[in-house]
Amino acid sequence: MEIRPITFRQACDFIRQHHRHNIPTVGCKFCIGLYEQESMIGCAVVGRPVSRYLDNGTTAEINRVCTDGTRNACSKLYGACCRIAKAMGYQKIITYTLESEPGSSLLASNFVFDGIAGGKKWTGSRDKGQQIPHEMKKRWLKVL
Repeated sequence: MEIRPITFRQACDFIRQHHRHNIPTVGCKFCIGLYEQESMIGCAVVGRPVSRYLDNGTTAEINRVCTDGTRNACSKLYGACCRIAKAMGYQKIITYTLESEPGSSLLASNFVFDGIAGGKKWTGSRDKGQQIPHEMKKRWLKVL
């Protein structure tokens, strides 16, 4: 497996095809792909924290990680995101999982569970009727 830079469009296309419950993000700081030979088997999108309270200029957020199910692909992507964010000067990196997800790849990548966060769904004009699970999220944190 090899990490390579990819465009935001490539990441969005892969996420549309393979993500179990989320749509692509609206922007990013950087995107990476995970390849076996010439086939992309996963990608990650990293950007600013969605929560304005956490957007302090030194925190990055892994907004999406998506794979085709290849063993250890998520852990490889999480580790690469951390190394790249640290090289860019970020001091902390966060991400979220659904409350029902165990976070095994995050634990394997030395992330720490930081509590339950967020609401069950968007409200008001933000609610676009997306077919995403309506459940609380787990926030994960790693100091870089």
